Amino acid sequence: MADELKETRVAILTADGFEEIELTSPRDTLQMAGATTHIVSPNRESVRSRQGDEWHLDFTVDKSLDDASASDYDALLLPGGVVNPDKLRTNEKALDFIHAFFKQGKPVAAICHGPQVLIDAELVDGRRMTSVSAIRKDLINAGALWEDSEVVVDQGLVTSRTPDDLPAFNRKILEEFAEGRHAGQHA
Repeated sequence: MADELKETRVAILTADGFEEIELTSPRDTLQMAGATTHIVSPNRESVRSRQGDEWHLDFTVDKSLDDASASDYDALLLPGGVVNPDKLRTNEKALDFIHAFFKQGKPVAAICHGPQVLIDAELVDGRRMTSVSAIRKDLINAGALWEDSEVVVDQGLVTSRTPDDLPAFNRKILEEFAEGRHAGQHA
């Protein structure tokens, strides 16, 4: 597993207020498989995590969203949390960045509230997805084919419900990110 993703570069797009374990667990799994991960953010220096309802740790931003390009990465990870996706879904640069991954057929993974950003990017219509139950109706109203499963994969788009599902989510992102581009992923 140590070299499975040796040449893979993964952007982790986040703003302040991401659920800490939904960034650290997939990131650590990807790094153990040899991937290079970068925290990409509208913030320039750091982003602050949450653990449940409490603000927690600051994480260094590796690349400002202003300086990032989807062409520099092989895959995209969108951690959840209530605050983070709400900030990203109103940021046009973030939506354009996400859209570019879909246009290029690159795998994208989103957990918990993370898929909420995909609604505003207009990328969920007709896609099989899951999420935290709080945004289920939002996804359905945007045209997603929502299901209550620990992880759902649809043409390179990996979605998952909550931190309880991280083991299944992490296994699937390793698989999908190793497969690389997906022809059906196009926006």
